[in-house]
Amino acid sequence: MAHAKLQGTLFDFAKKVSPLFSAIYCYLIYAIAIALPSPRTASVTHEMAIQPFWDSSSLLTSLIYFMLVFVFAINRSKVLDVLGKLLTPGILIILLVMIVTAVFTLDFDFLPSEMDRPLSSGILEGYQTFDAIGAVVVGAVIIISVNLKEKSASFEEKKRLIVRAGLWAGTGLFLVYGGLILTGALFGGTFDAEISRTALLRSISTVTLGRTANLLLSILVSLACFTTAVGIVTGTSDFIKGRFNNSNLAYRITAFFGCLLGVLVGQFDVGYIITVAVPSLMFIYPITIILILLNVIPEKWASKNVFKRVVWVTIVFSIPDFLGSIGLGEHIAPYVNWIPLSQHQMGWVLPAFVAFIVSNITDKKEMSPEG
Repeated sequence: MAHAKLQGTLFDFAKKVSPLFSAIYCYLIYAIAIALPSPRTASVTHEMAIQPFWDSSSLLTSLIYFMLVFVFAINRSKVLDVLGKLLTPGILIILLVMIVTAVFTLDFDFLPSEMDRPLSSGILEGYQTFDAIGAVVVGAVIIISVNLKEKSASFEEKKRLIVRAGLWAGTGLFLVYGGLILTGALFGGTFDAEISRTALLRSISTVTLGRTANLLLSILVSLACFTTAVGIVTGTSDFIKGRFNNSNLAYRITAFFGCLLGVLVGQFDVGYIITVAVPSLMFIYPITIILILLNVIPEKWASKNVFKRVVWVTIVFSIPDFLGSIGLGEHIAPYVNWIPLSQHQMGWVLPAFVAFIVSNITDKKEMSPEG
């Protein structure tokens, strides 16, 4: 919805704070996207579709995987459009069948959660999906695609088209994530508590759908991961190309180094990449969430002053969560325990909300005749 409203680039997401801040934010987002979620797609592909069937190294998987990503990113092949039309329905159907099978065949006998703080832990685990970061990165690619394919459409027509797509995507994600949470709860105690994420998904699909469907799921997830990697590499390369006067050479160099980084990082297992990603996500994710929300709400509540104050407050109050994620939690706890929700590593939420309210009140007073 934010992209539909702006219909620009990722740079437009944060430019109300300042052009310099927006440039730094864009570089950080693209650096994180190409260094963590993009390589992780290769790791997921290896663990889901290669490792269970062939005794080959993760390095070989990453090498072949990102060679193909590079070819697709350079050629912007229409094959991805065809894959997308088949992949999304295919994955949705298999996941929904798996969820429905679990719901209607298993007893609703839930074990107590092993998490101390299930709600906040679930939200922080949600950071690991990279969905918000992926949305702002790939969303910019979608804007370019819509502009190329719907040249005669008006701004409002394109806005309606993008909003509808976002609502459908959001509904699909809600059903899948909500269904997987419920399915996981129904299988509580069935598997080893130390089981990896990919192994858990594979095991649940085997139990509910059988080995044949499990194989199909592995293939579809791998292809979906591949299109995601291509989207991230393409989006990052588009951004660098734009910063270098639309240089095709800059685009190709960025795509090459993005794929090279993918090969190097992609050979590590998914759990390791997730662990490494935590500190960067604890810092960049709150800023991204706030920027999305500020860009969605009406302009009268989101002036430049509001943007600046809310974003800077979010940054300041995200620092303790970032420091806690790199092992300094005990050292800073006496100084930050007074922050609401800091014990849940979400100390930025209420300060950002207060900054939003105060900034709007201040703005209205300054604009009033009495002010």
